[in-house]
Amino acid sequence: MKRLVIVAVLGFLAWQGYTKYQSGRTVQAASESTVEINDRTSVERNPTAETQFKCDGRTYCSQMTSCAEATYFLKNCPGVKMDGNHDGVPCEQQWCR
Repeated sequence: MKRLVIVAVLGFLAWQGYTKYQSGRTVQAASESTVEINDRTSVERNPTAETQFKCDGRTYCSQMTSCAEATYFLKNCPGVKMDGNHDGVPCEQQWCR
């Protein structure tokens, strides 16, 4: 019984450490990524898309539900990881074929 409690406590501590490590990596990666700042006059805004989507922290294609949503996130939200080849088309293997 004593051994089981020790293993459970060690497992819990390891799990807590891992989650803190992962959240630290995410924050670090976001702060290290460069954000391209476009001139406001050259940015095309789609009012329908703006009311439909909002930057809520999602960064990966697996978290998107459509090509339009992925495109909005790529153009308007910092730190997204949806354009591996940097050609301006997000989620080419999943949504925007």
